Amino acid sequence: MVQPLISFSDSNGTTPPDRQCDFSELARTVAGTFALGGHSIHGPAHWRRVERNGLWLAERSGGDLFVVRLFAWFHDSCRINEWTDPDHGKRGAEYAFKLRGTLFDLEDEAFDRLLYACTWHTDKDHSDDPTVGACWDADRLDLGRVGTTPSPRFMSTAAGKEAAEAGHAFLSHTVNP
Repeated sequence: MVQPLISFSDSNGTTPPDRQCDFSELARTVAGTFALGGHSIHGPAHWRRVERNGLWLAERSGGDLFVVRLFAWFHDSCRINEWTDPDHGKRGAEYAFKLRGTLFDLEDEAFDRLLYACTWHTDKDHSDDPTVGACWDADRLDLGRVGTTPSPRFMSTAAGKEAAEAGHAFLSHTVNP
């Protein structure tokens, strides 16, 4: 599905001037530079599920939908292998830094939140920030792809905990395609 140039409104219903992204172009660019290829368990299909999970979670937790969408595409985008790759989140954040201003625009505070979410998504357990929590929970709700059942105790948001507690039936019908 092609996503046009999208701008998101703030709580006042206005669109910040430095918040826009052509998500179709972003997806093509990030997928095109992904070292592990299109069939990787950490690749584009996973990113799409994280995006869908994240939007569902952010709507329920008050997270920033725009940041969540960007996180989905950057968090695993710079992995160099499928298994142990401790710096992949940091590299994904650096890639986002490189593409900011060319493929997307985002105000500084939200951009800092994106960088934090990408950098720490595998090393931190929880976040009280609703946006970072939605990002991390969205990724963790897709752990079934690597044979791990998502655990409610590692979820940051109430909706993430609910989804993890409900298990596979909930996730396959509500969150994941």
